[in-house]
Amino acid sequence: MKVFVGGVAAAFLGLLGILVWHHEVFQVIGGAIPLILLLGGLMAAYLGYDEVKDKLPFSKSGENQGPSNDAKLKEEAERYKQEVERLKDELDKTKTS
Repeated sequence: MKVFVGGVAAAFLGLLGILVWHHEVFQVIGGAIPLILLLGGLMAAYLGYDEVKDKLPFSKSGENQGPSNDAKLKEEAERYKQEVERLKDELDKTKTS
């Protein structure tokens, strides 16, 4: 309830401030519009560039080492499989004890 009353009071004071200082408020809004457009345009350009970069058919620098990376991944997967089997055996031993 306190938050609601505080929100209503803030909205009332904001509306009152706009009515009293309407010229200054519109001046600030008018000055903020170009800045908002600039930042929004830069963000859209960056996101568009990132999307286009992802769709390019060129290979990335990290993809040139594919075969050696695959071997490392297979080796790591095999280690994890062995560890899982070892842990299963330990669990079975503790259950039977």
